[in-house]
Amino acid sequence: MHYVMVIDLKRCVGCHTCALACKAANNVPEGIAWNRILTDGGDEPDTPSGQFPDTLAMQYMPVSCQHCENPACVKVCPVGATYRDEETGIVRQDYDKCIGCRMCISACPYTGVRSFNWEEPKYAVDMTFGDANIPKHQKHVVEKCTFCYQRAAKGETPACMELCPGRARFWGDLDDPNSDVAKMIQSRSYKQLLPHEGTKPSVYYLV
Repeated sequence: MHYVMVIDLKRCVGCHTCALACKAANNVPEGIAWNRILTDGGDEPDTPSGQFPDTLAMQYMPVSCQHCENPACVKVCPVGATYRDEETGIVRQDYDKCIGCRMCISACPYTGVRSFNWEEPKYAVDMTFGDANIPKHQKHVVEKCTFCYQRAAKGETPACMELCPGRARFWGDLDDPNSDVAKMIQSRSYKQLLPHEGTKPSVYYLV
């Protein structure tokens, strides 16, 4: 089994619903985002490409952990806190093992997909919410998108996909030729982030 996420860039409207759904389902601490919506025009949100008065274009690019088949982060983790689940292909993070060395952040070629909890996690509301079986967030550990493995274990889809109003996200087993993701990759042009790095991302962007 190899779970992948396919994102149709023609359908993404940059609404950030996926980012908020991820944050809610995983009780992600304040100031941290596992899912970000970037634009190709600049570092600020909703920045178009091109220069006025020439034609401007807006291209949204949702970015999170790429759950690579050949993850650079796993190779450098000295304690096995970052590992690839061979049954699902999901790259996971064991908070109890993490020693906070941040080697995984340095090795990952995808800037900003991991974050580090310098202090005790803080939240906007004074209560815990999200899925019942997510691990407790801890101080001095690295965090990232988990492909909602707590949902995948029950045959459910990640939170970011469920609430996408543009239906731009698709989730499934790439090893199953009859899955939606396998059919889309076969029938549509796509790109992956930084293919020259040799990490073999499990996130495919339909163009």
